[in-house]
Amino acid sequence: MTETIQDYHFGRLEQSAQQPIWIVKDAELKHYCDQWMKLSLIALDTEFMRIDTFYPIPGLIQVADQDACYLIDPLEISDMAPLAEVLANTDIIKVLHAASEDLELFRHHYGVVPDPLFDTQIAAAFAGWGFSMGLQKIVEKALQISLGKGHTRSDWLQRPLSEEQTLYAALDVAYLPAIAKQLTDELNALGRYEWMLDECQSLCHSSRDEDPEGLDYYLRFTQMNIRSASTLAGLRDLTAWREQTCRKRNLCRPHVLRNEAIVTIIDTWPTHLKQLSDLRVLRPQHLKDDGKVILNILKQAQESAEADPPKPIQLPLHVYNSAALKRLKSIGKEIAKKENLLPELLIRRRDIEKLINSKDDQGGYHLPPSLQGWRKALLADKLLDALKKIDNQPVETQET
Repeated sequence: MTETIQDYHFGRLEQSAQQPIWIVKDAELKHYCDQWMKLSLIALDTEFMRIDTFYPIPGLIQVADQDACYLIDPLEISDMAPLAEVLANTDIIKVLHAASEDLELFRHHYGVVPDPLFDTQIAAAFAGWGFSMGLQKIVEKALQISLGKGHTRSDWLQRPLSEEQTLYAALDVAYLPAIAKQLTDELNALGRYEWMLDECQSLCHSSRDEDPEGLDYYLRFTQMNIRSASTLAGLRDLTAWREQTCRKRNLCRPHVLRNEAIVTIIDTWPTHLKQLSDLRVLRPQHLKDDGKVILNILKQAQESAEADPPKPIQLPLHVYNSAALKRLKSIGKEIAKKENLLPELLIRRRDIEKLINSKDDQGGYHLPPSLQGWRKALLADKLLDALKKIDNQPVETQET
């Protein structure tokens, strides 16, 4: 990839950011996308609003190629298919920073995610620069340039955008190719470039809405784990209705039904509208619109539990597993130190908990997806061997 970025000079792009090229018509987007389809790399970013909506509302899409910075106005353009083709073209590397929310926006609104992805935040972690670094710090470290505080809280749906907003948005992509080049050189020298791409691919996969029907959301309510099957079915079906309603109405969860309200409803189990109203967890209009639906979900809970028994809610690791948790964390730190990797990048507590909870009836453990890929060769055997040894120890020894 180093050769690919040779023509991307951050000074030229920095100058272009002072007067970026606006793309506000379908024909203009098609014209520039045809140019980008011939390239090997582009930089991308998005600006959006997400105050009370479930999905982000795109306000601006920024692109940088070797010549200029571009601002695509999604409020003016009706056909984004040419951009979707660019994003899906696997011959073009897409450089973004901290791309998770950008990926969600691209997937929901345009049905595609950038592939292949080069996330500079992920790459910086593999290079040892720091974990979860912001763009300002990365630009300063790589190029000795201060971006300032920026306009992260701006209204990106207003028109016209201010000069400060326009410059801020364009600069967000102006430096990314130069940063990607520096990180690529360092990662190749460390032998971690493929690891970084693997991690970026995992990020693309995790950006999918894995549970669009919301059928597993109730599993997050660990405080409800010892309830009856019918109660869990009511919880499952109520949270699933809330998740589906949020997506349908494009409203954030609190604007439909807060988690605290769900717990209150399940705990009190109202059977008519007056009881539900007395709980004061629904606004009058929401009570009118959704009250009967909520009551019907509770009414059918027993039947739902019999037809489709709910999965049990898994609690956080029991104290009995503290020895295993401590040992596996220690192994992760040891390997991270040996490989000169940031421990947070190599293994996280939730990965360890998933591994410990994966024990089957035969006593075997199964690596979760988050410990597959590049991590597997470094961690798998040592983690699984440690768990086997712990299982074979007397209980008194484990507790000690």
